[in-house]
Amino acid sequence: MSKESFMNEAIRLSFETMRNNTGGPFGAVVVKNGEIIARDFNRVVSTNDPTAHAEVVAIREACKALNTFQLDDCEIYTSCEPCPMCMAAIYWARPSKVYYANSKTDAAGIGFDDDFIYKELELSYDKRRIPLVRMMEKEALEAFKEWAAKSDKTEY
Repeated sequence: MSKESFMNEAIRLSFETMRNNTGGPFGAVVVKNGEIIARDFNRVVSTNDPTAHAEVVAIREACKALNTFQLDDCEIYTSCEPCPMCMAAIYWARPSKVYYANSKTDAAGIGFDDDFIYKELELSYDKRRIPLVRMMEKEALEAFKEWAAKSDKTEY
């Protein structure tokens, strides 16, 4: 299959989720060695899960299919430029490349504007809409110390 056929599938999925009222118009496909490993669409509304964006759901499915937590040598085709959360998930999954169709500006034009997140992250914790308050760091650091000393851990 061609890059265009993979993107056509991501776009088709964006229509499917929108028309079925399961979520916003977003679809994603994960490809490895020229084959679709996983495909999914936005499931935010149907699952009541604000993290169920097309890219995240497709990444989860691809990792299950490949029995791994990293998508080495995979490509992601997504109908829209990934939001900040999806970009973070993509970086953690480590695919080799991401192709996208609609831009974040296109998404903002229909009400999916993530610019406020970028602006929030630049603010000090106490100035954010949702304050980030640190507490019990001494107790929590014990888990980090134990992890650092753990000899049988799986690095990721």
